[in-house]
Amino acid sequence: MPAGTAVSYEALQAQANAITELFQGRGYELVAPAFLQPAGLFLDRMGESIRGRTYVFTDLDGEELCLRPDVTLPACRVYLARNPKGDKEARFCYNGPVFRYQPGGDAALPREFRQAGIEYIGGADRERSEAEVTGLAVEAVRAAGLRDFKLRLGDLGLFEAFIEALDIPGRWRLRLHNVFWRPPVFHDLLKKLAVSPANSISTAGAELIAGLDLDNVDSAQAQVCAHLEREGIPLDGARTLSEITARLLDHAADAMQPPLAGESVRLIESYLSVSGPPAASLERIAELTRAAGLDLSAPLANAHTRLDRLCEVEVDMANVTFSAEFGRDLEYYTGHVFQIEIQAPGRTGQIAGGGRYDDLLKSLGAPGEVPAVGSAIHTERLLNAVQGGAS
Repeated sequence: MPAGTAVSYEALQAQANAITELFQGRGYELVAPAFLQPAGLFLDRMGESIRGRTYVFTDLDGEELCLRPDVTLPACRVYLARNPKGDKEARFCYNGPVFRYQPGGDAALPREFRQAGIEYIGGADRERSEAEVTGLAVEAVRAAGLRDFKLRLGDLGLFEAFIEALDIPGRWRLRLHNVFWRPPVFHDLLKKLAVSPANSISTAGAELIAGLDLDNVDSAQAQVCAHLEREGIPLDGARTLSEITARLLDHAADAMQPPLAGESVRLIESYLSVSGPPAASLERIAELTRAAGLDLSAPLANAHTRLDRLCEVEVDMANVTFSAEFGRDLEYYTGHVFQIEIQAPGRTGQIAGGGRYDDLLKSLGAPGEVPAVGSAIHTERLLNAVQGGAS
């Protein structure tokens, strides 16, 4: 057991077994994805918050590997090994350890911990599959004895539709999309873009970026390489020279764009401030977008259908909150996201979470997008919450 965990292995295993049996009883096949995974797959797809906490090493054959920081991606690899065309429906469940570096040695945030989860891949009825996965996660934590918790919902698909409908430069859509998962960074970027895009570039990098050759990637890469050597900055992080250059070229192109209009900034801020009971929150978004002349009728209808499906699987909507700026911290999500939370500080209050990730399997080799929804329960936090009186 990881240091600082206040639960016994026997109790944890009994809880995990019960959860896994529940999943299997609902038609989810138990799988055991490998602990060791190709590092590049995770570093490219997990997002900044996980990328920097992934244990990466090189084996004796020179292959770069990592200890899995998440089980969704390894489960997708199991699916594609069986169904390389990505054209079949599958339901998987799992129970096992994941590994993430935790700065500061906080005993409440162990570097090795266990997840029990489900992945529903290939479900054609989007809202029904989302409700099934969300409802089953809620049922699992309730069956484990947790009673006093909240369910938080978000919708990245709705946000994407909103951003696409705005009359703003495509570059700004991409920049805002890329930081949506980090609300403080998002709001800071929005303020800078409203004044001057060039202000979003740090002073330290402004001179380098201003001198880059935007029309010649090879030349720009040589400039970046020379700058790193001149400043004595080693190239030993998670990003390659070409990735660093591509990001700096993006910043350089951004700096040439006009600032965001104040009306657009206010509308984005108003959208992101929407939070509360799900149905009322969706109505508020409908009012905001209609007043701005934006048509979000289709994604809003889908969101209302999802709420209906959640009611059908007996999710108590009195304990559910919708937050327009909620996206979780894994960048592979593309639509509906959710999190089961208790009253506890930071990540320790996050008991379970999940969402839709339609792009992930294509990025792993599927010939096209494959609809997929998943959820993972942090079983040690769950057992601590139940035994500690949060139930």
